[in-house]
Amino acid sequence: MNDVRRSGHRAGSHLIGRERDLAHIRSHFHGSGRGAALLLSGEAGLGKTAVLEAVAAEFRHGGAHVLHASGVQYEADISYAGLNQLLVPFFDSFDSSDSSDSFDSLEPHHRDALRVAVGIGGGPPPNRLLVSTALLFLLRRAAGEKPLLITVDDLPWLDRATTSVLAFVARRLAGSDISFLAATRVTSDDAFELSDLSEHRLQPLDDVASGELIRSAHPDLPLMLRRRVVAEAHGNPLALVELPTALKSRQEAGASLPSVLPLTERLQKLFASRVADLPRASREVLLVVALEGTGDLGVIEAATGSGPVVDALEPAERDRLLTLSTTTRRVSFRHPLIGSAVVTGATAAERRRAHQALADALTDQLERRAWHLGEATTQPTEMVADLLERAARLRSRRGDALGAVAALTRAAELSPAPADKSRRLAEGAYLGAEATGELADASRLLAGAQQADPAAESSLHAAAASALLLINQDGDVGTAHRVLVDAIEEGEHGWDASDETLLEALFTLNLLCWYSGDPETWPPLFRAIDRLTPAPPDLLWVCAQTFADPARTGTRALGRLDELLTDIGEDPARIVRLGHCAVYPDRLAALREPSMRLVESGRAGTVPLRRYLAALLHVCLADYDAGKWDQVLALADEGVRLCEENGYRFLTRKFQYPLALVAAARGDTEASAVLTEEIVGWATPRGADGVRALACHIKGLTALGSGDFESAYLHSTTLTPVGSLPPYQPQAMAGAMDVVEAAVRTGRVAEAAAHTAALRASTMAELSPRLSMLVLACEALITTDESCFPLFEEALSQVDDGQWPFDTARVRLFYGERLRRHRLTSQARVQLAEAAQVFDQLGAAPWKTRVAAELRASGQVSVAAARPIKDPLTAQERQIATLAATGLTNKQIAERLFLSHRTIGTHLYQIYPKLGINSRAALRDALAALDMGDAG
Repeated sequence: MNDVRRSGHRAGSHLIGRERDLAHIRSHFHGSGRGAALLLSGEAGLGKTAVLEAVAAEFRHGGAHVLHASGVQYEADISYAGLNQLLVPFFDSFDSSDSSDSFDSLEPHHRDALRVAVGIGGGPPPNRLLVSTALLFLLRRAAGEKPLLITVDDLPWLDRATTSVLAFVARRLAGSDISFLAATRVTSDDAFELSDLSEHRLQPLDDVASGELIRSAHPDLPLMLRRRVVAEAHGNPLALVELPTALKSRQEAGASLPSVLPLTERLQKLFASRVADLPRASREVLLVVALEGTGDLGVIEAATGSGPVVDALEPAERDRLLTLSTTTRRVSFRHPLIGSAVVTGATAAERRRAHQALADALTDQLERRAWHLGEATTQPTEMVADLLERAARLRSRRGDALGAVAALTRAAELSPAPADKSRRLAEGAYLGAEATGELADASRLLAGAQQADPAAESSLHAAAASALLLINQDGDVGTAHRVLVDAIEEGEHGWDASDETLLEALFTLNLLCWYSGDPETWPPLFRAIDRLTPAPPDLLWVCAQTFADPARTGTRALGRLDELLTDIGEDPARIVRLGHCAVYPDRLAALREPSMRLVESGRAGTVPLRRYLAALLHVCLADYDAGKWDQVLALADEGVRLCEENGYRFLTRKFQYPLALVAAARGDTEASAVLTEEIVGWATPRGADGVRALACHIKGLTALGSGDFESAYLHSTTLTPVGSLPPYQPQAMAGAMDVVEAAVRTGRVAEAAAHTAALRASTMAELSPRLSMLVLACEALITTDESCFPLFEEALSQVDDGQWPFDTARVRLFYGERLRRHRLTSQARVQLAEAAQVFDQLGAAPWKTRVAAELRASGQVSVAAARPIKDPLTAQERQIATLAATGLTNKQIAERLFLSHRTIGTHLYQIYPKLGINSRAALRDALAALDMGDAG
């Protein structure tokens, strides 16, 4: 059977990716008047059977009777075998002693013809025209009782006699209540007799549907493998469901992933049969084509040693297995799984010979030569293992961490010495944990490294991999830190600043120190950096200065950081690490474009997951600063989903931070509370105080928005004790103004002054215009006389219009409040009106409420009077509200907009108060009223 009957093409009752196809089929049958026929065509494995079954189910639900036949290869030579299948429901009535109305009403010669044709009656073979007419009469009479659908699957395997009869019937359905739907392959000539019928061709699933199907069928498949399968399957549902089975079994056996994916028995059956009938010479060249991978005819000819190979490939080209261009001198398979079938069908010896031939032809291409030699070699050989390790280094520098892991794994398999095997597996484990996102693979490789050489001391790669796995699983940050520090300080690496292994370990240690939030964890990192000779690399040194204690050491690195940002480059690791450097000095905007390119590449599967996630987080933080909060919700939700699917538990909390920030600022106290509790619940038992600090910031901001200044003071001073900016806790800068505002509003004047003095004593204000604005605003807040006004003006002058809108609007609110209290009401209204407009655009409802109260106190009737009338909804909110008003559920809206249902719920929670309603049922009227107001 060439279908996906048991392949998971469905998710519940939903046929994944075939909504448009089903709509077209419905339209054909219901829009063609009474009686219609349709031929459903498509390549093998595209899910034609699943579509037939879905259509049949719909017809049955509508009260129709369904007759079904399916071509069977071993019955293809039996005349009317298909008709026998189709008419099984009528067999009882074929007995003359128990005739049904529809069968009994046929003329005797028609009844006799059908009995003989299906093998129930005896007599000479009936005339085919007589059988065709008898079947048509029978079906029309049966359809007179209730509508009838005929479905035929695997038409190429149907016997010729049945095909001929069905073709006769299908052309004569007009005016009846009979519908006819048959499925055939695109490449088949066996449907000739039905070829004049209307045809609908199934196309491969798109990437979105492919991803949904593979997640449904294999929810535990790692993301990078999932993407590899999606790329190789080319939208073929059967391949999407079957390929992971072969991959997972290979992984469980501890083998490295091959360059050509292995096929399961079902896939081999589909694709290999088309290759097996080719001449031997064609198959031999096809094997080289499949293993060569790029389609370069020059390399293929050099490997085969037989000169031009066009003649040998002609039979495969004629059978539509490949396309060949003599102009570009390239050859490619029409579907990648044809190449897989070629490789799977070859013997192990044939594959090794082809790999060796390709290695001999690629002497000037180290990476490709290494890979082919690795596949051609059967015994441990250090020369090949060393070549593969060098290839892995090249791939890693190019950002291909997944390819580097594969090369290192194969190098380990071919390493004669246990120490070399252990070292290579440990490096693969580190790359798996730090870059690719394959945490399960990293654990397996690390265990393999320990087994390969149990007596060896832990290498830097092994220690770094262990540390990353610890914080992603149930270990604590302190243990992870000790494991890595011990390996760094006890290793025999010579403190060479060009030692990539050592530098990777130090970058990892930098992150672990931040997670810990403990000042005592940082000295080992700085000692190691100071020992590097001849000098530490700029990127590592800058990262340590701006990420550890930026309020004290960040300014010394700003010059070098800004230089580095003028030459960002395309290396994913460099972009991500520059992002770490840029977070606290507010330079993320300069990295948004390259970071977003990484995100897009990650979505396409061409960048390792860990790099994709880190870049995604930096885009979230940049967009929060820029006031693009709807984008923040969508991107952060994407990050949370990916982290949860792939076991990146510590990064999940980082993505929950911007989600909670937006919820806090917009007044969604329930969502904010849930998110902060999850952050605290994860961080506390693991000793991740750096992560727990994020929750303190959110809680303080939530309380400030709602006017609960006492709670705000308690939460803000938990993050940063009043009167000090604690060392090695950079998050304290984010909550600095929160402490001062909460202290002022609760009458703690001395505490507010002490904290402002601490801010001035630090170099925080020198890091960025925004931080300078915040420090000046704090000075203005503690100044009670009119000398505060120049301080507010100076604070607002630090940033350009549109920069850091939320923080700027808060400063304007404070300024407007102070102006009003000094009875400068007209000036106050200007500041308050600008703040109100920004809060409105951001959807920061509690802050908008605070502004409204101040405007009323200044004599202005409403916030609306301070700004032009506009749609209160953002473009995305308007789209969500419109869809919700039509009756779609959150899940249905999420599927249409490629968001999560949780994000849709958050948006609706913000939309209701903007429209002045409190339920989904009121959306339609509220939007209509809004539209009428706009028209007016």
